[in-house]
Amino acid sequence: MNIRYRVELSQDERDQLTALLSGGKHPARKIKRAQILLAADAGVGDEAIAASVSVGGSTVYRTKRRFVDGNLELALAEEARPGAARKLTGREEALLVATACSNPPAGRARWTLDLLAGEMVTLTEHAAVSRETVRRRLAEKELKPWQKDMWCIPKVDGAYVARMEDVLDLYAEEPDPQYPVVCFDESPTQLIGEVREPIPAAPGRPERYDCEYRRNGTANLFVFLDAHKPWRHVKVTDHRAADDFAHCMRDLIDVHYPRADLIRVVLDNLSTHTAGALYETFPAHEAHRVLQRLEFHYTPKHASWLNMVEIEIGVLRSQCMDRRIGERKRLVSEIKAWEKQRNDSGARVKWMFTTERARVKLARAYPGAPKESKPL
Repeated sequence: MNIRYRVELSQDERDQLTALLSGGKHPARKIKRAQILLAADAGVGDEAIAASVSVGGSTVYRTKRRFVDGNLELALAEEARPGAARKLTGREEALLVATACSNPPAGRARWTLDLLAGEMVTLTEHAAVSRETVRRRLAEKELKPWQKDMWCIPKVDGAYVARMEDVLDLYAEEPDPQYPVVCFDESPTQLIGEVREPIPAAPGRPERYDCEYRRNGTANLFVFLDAHKPWRHVKVTDHRAADDFAHCMRDLIDVHYPRADLIRVVLDNLSTHTAGALYETFPAHEAHRVLQRLEFHYTPKHASWLNMVEIEIGVLRSQCMDRRIGERKRLVSEIKAWEKQRNDSGARVKWMFTTERARVKLARAYPGAPKESKPL
């Protein structure tokens, strides 16, 4: 025998339901329950409510019952729905995780959902395990054995810390035109040409280009960036050998900073980035002259992120080179235009990481330091 439940809302409850219906994103079922309660409070019959809200009579009945027997929150919430029992027990789930973290079978590069499902059938008494069961249990553990991340783990020792703080101290100095700080690096790039001319964009249609392309060799970009003023320069060469590096260093003192007393150059540990490269390229007196006005500051090994020019190279690639450029002459022209625009706009890299922040953020990495670190 059905009980006729009578819904009587307080003014606060009416206001709450009205606010729920008037704005915000809410599940459709919750909105329908709110409409049912407001209609029932107004004295509308169950059949009329079901027709106007587009629900079944049983939904109206259950919503009213949950309000009368419970409260407004219970009436608006989803009822617990019984589901099928979990296929795998706790021990079997632990076995699945251990298997997913182990080496894959011979001849396979990685575990897949199907391989894991088959392995669970072998290792347990289940006659079958679906790939969906495996996927859900792995998702709960945030485990994806078919994915891999690659990164370089540096050896953080006294030498690492010393080089890091040396570079960070340079960035923190006040600008001095007699002692500029210039970040330097190189980046290879491919010359990729079009086989067929692209079709320009038109209203309602994006630009179209052919999937085929032509390889026209490679070029190298030597990139200079002043750490304290809005200046960068890109030199395009065919190679990045020791003599190319030597000529870049001579350009730095004779062309770009002819009046500076000493140029501090931040660079990485590439084998060509040495004073010896200048002696291998120029006569001894010329190499000596150039080196007298240079001071090399090397980033730690596997810590190229400390070189500010890496950020500028990323900007160059995204703003200027994210397209096909097939001829060296055009590459030089496009980069020159980009360089002028960047310099004229006063664009700079805003470096925020300092020696003080490093000692806090990387406290655990400092040799002999207390193994505690505090958030910035």
